[in-house]
Amino acid sequence: MKRLFSTAALVARSLAQLMPLVAVAVLATPAPARAQQAAGPDALVRQISTEVIDSVKSDKAIQAGDINKILSLVDTKVMPSVNFEVVTRSAVGPKWREATPEQRTKLQSEFKTLLVRVYAGALTQIRDQKVEITRTAPVQSSTQVVVQSEVRGTGEPIKLDYRLDKFSDAWKIIDVNVGGIWLVQSYRSQFAQVLGGSGGIDALITRLVEQNKTAGGPKKTT
Repeated sequence: MKRLFSTAALVARSLAQLMPLVAVAVLATPAPARAQQAAGPDALVRQISTEVIDSVKSDKAIQAGDINKILSLVDTKVMPSVNFEVVTRSAVGPKWREATPEQRTKLQSEFKTLLVRVYAGALTQIRDQKVEITRTAPVQSSTQVVVQSEVRGTGEPIKLDYRLDKFSDAWKIIDVNVGGIWLVQSYRSQFAQVLGGSGGIDALITRLVEQNKTAGGPKKTT
């Protein structure tokens, strides 16, 4: 079976080596530092990016590709810093309103598993990168901000935009842009092809389940 959502997966893999730099260290940061970060999402991005790079550099098991350890790291550290309900709802689009509570829960679970595996494979690629924040701009008529950054190392810098919003006084990642392509929008176009058929939400869930079953590595985490 051909891999589902291959275009979106390629985009995700390009930014996967960088998105964890933004998210992994949030929960490990001391409370006073978190309070300071809450004053500015750009400070949050800068602080946790540096901490994540240092963490991966010091972990030989992750560098060696220990998939179980990588999956655990991504699942426990990265994903809590993403508002996954918002991410999944945006990726599914208007059809989200038609989904039952059970279907919404299943969609979030399977979509999370898909992205965890994508991100996990990229952690082994972190070496000597550093992150520079280039601009922070509010999104008009919303509480969101976009933090623009560059990841610099060997070769050309990689430009990244992070869209964040505030939920209960905590900034959360809701989308990432690399090369002019927003991750959620990329998946949304892929999902729409499935949702446009007669199977609707159930068909999308089935495809995601199949994709996750055929993916490499251990079974999904809960």
